[in-house]
Amino acid sequence: MKTTKLLLAAAAATALSAFAAGASAEEYQGVLQFQSTASRAAVRADAVVAAHSADQYAEGASSGVPVAIASATDRATVRTQAVAAARAGDLYAEAASSGTVPRLSSTLDRATVRAQAVAVAHGIGALGL
Repeated sequence: MKTTKLLLAAAAATALSAFAAGASAEEYQGVLQFQSTASRAAVRADAVVAAHSADQYAEGASSGVPVAIASATDRATVRTQAVAAARAGDLYAEAASSGTVPRLSSTLDRATVRAQAVAVAHGIGALGL
């Protein structure tokens, strides 16, 4: 029992001494004084220029509006090519979906199909149609 108390006291004393050694406070140096050779008006003019110029620390997507790329093709030609490409179908589609979907025709008239849909929606069994 005495050995345990002695070990705990030694551990506590070691922890307190380590804490006391590491707990040194910094000294207050006061407010820093800056000495500038530029006038107040010159600093303000530099600030206005910096505020209106591009961000020199920005990266890629956030660096501003991208520059428009000049094209040798006029707008009408590009539009005509886009319409032709859209009508040609998907050039990258697989075989099953590369063509246009064929229009299916039914042998039933619209009223019959509607009556069957209403019957199914209301839970009525198969109609004798």
